[in-house]
Amino acid sequence: MEKILYLECNSGISGDMTVGALLDLGADKHALTKALQSLGVDGYHLHFGRTRKCGLDAYDFDVHLENEGHGHKHDHDHDQIHDHGHDHDHGHDHDHGHDHDHSHGHDHSHGHDHSQVHRNLQDIYAIIDRLDSNGRVKTMAKRMFDIVAEAESKAHGIPVEEVHFHEVGAIDSIVDIIGVAVCVDSLGVDEIVVSPLSEGYGNVRCQHGVIPVPVPATANIVSAYGLKLRLTDNEGEMVTPTGAAIAAALGTRKNLPSSFQILKTGLGAGKKDFKQANVLRAMLLLEEEEGAGENMWVLEANIDDCSGESFGFAMESLLEAGAADVWYTPVFMKKNRPAYMLSLICREEERNRMEDILFIQTTTIGVRRYPVARTILDRKKRKVMTEFGEADVKICTYKDRTFCYPEFESVRSICRQNGLDYQTVYSIIRREAEK
Repeated sequence: MEKILYLECNSGISGDMTVGALLDLGADKHALTKALQSLGVDGYHLHFGRTRKCGLDAYDFDVHLENEGHGHKHDHDHDQIHDHGHDHDHGHDHDHGHDHDHSHGHDHSHGHDHSQVHRNLQDIYAIIDRLDSNGRVKTMAKRMFDIVAEAESKAHGIPVEEVHFHEVGAIDSIVDIIGVAVCVDSLGVDEIVVSPLSEGYGNVRCQHGVIPVPVPATANIVSAYGLKLRLTDNEGEMVTPTGAAIAAALGTRKNLPSSFQILKTGLGAGKKDFKQANVLRAMLLLEEEEGAGENMWVLEANIDDCSGESFGFAMESLLEAGAADVWYTPVFMKKNRPAYMLSLICREEERNRMEDILFIQTTTIGVRRYPVARTILDRKKRKVMTEFGEADVKICTYKDRTFCYPEFESVRSICRQNGLDYQTVYSIIRREAEK
């Protein structure tokens, strides 16, 4: 059985909301504070408490910045970039009676005047490398920072290496991003699903003027990583760049399983108030093990008047909608016309959606279907560390035998980054997985 983390972003997503939701879900708070203390970064202390959002009890995680007059973290994290400061009104729900538990960060190697200190991406990397945690956490944290830096560089029209983070903004992002990585790791999940991101409308006032919502960095991340965005009638920003980077970096599968058990639910509080509860809901789900047999449906259509481009788009759409597999078979139809038989396999509950896509995205005027039974191996995904970096591997078991299959995307990425051939990389990853 696979354990799945589901992030439900119906009220947006930010770094502190994610950390709060994961802590509420059962992530190890001690591991989080220990990891942050190992960084040697000061200028803040942590707040762990409870608050209410539309009557719902939620976990309130916050970073209090010691050099800020109001002592609280920024609602938004765009002001971390050196030429992009924001002036926000930061409210906090003190009327709900928090139980405070503070953990301080310390770095005596420099003073407390942070106003003139900036950090670039390599500086952030150096801080992450000091982290007292495993390689998976460090890789995850660097990945999230990479995504933010790339988006900000595009927004500002400067190279990634020239993106600099204000000390204050960097502290916010360091704590949030590393906090998320540590918490995800402590939960020990096999897969992560992120829902579409709900975003507001309007503008955000910054030091140099007014910018639209979603802010450019967030929009860049959504575009670059194919995230689904859903605009709402809430005025203001709901998805921060850090939140978007978390969604882009963590998601390992697009859809929830057709059936599952809910093991636990956690709510992370946001710092704003909307008509709906401003919370990020995180769920731990247990997918039923696909045992020896499973009932499926095969859908087929013979098509002789559809372009190759349409066929390609139809396949992508069917797979994204949850088809277990899609394939084309060359056939000859009446009047000896060359054609293709489009076939797919899916579950009962997905059948109507598949037929919709076939009729809308292809030129077929009829679809035939029939039930089938299939036998599949128990499988799970895990990450392995190789000499060339991290790679995803699918582990399948049959009776007393285990088979390791490196994922294509990981093999391709390592090949391109290191100028290696496919078979060599595949063998290296498989050898590490079998240790």
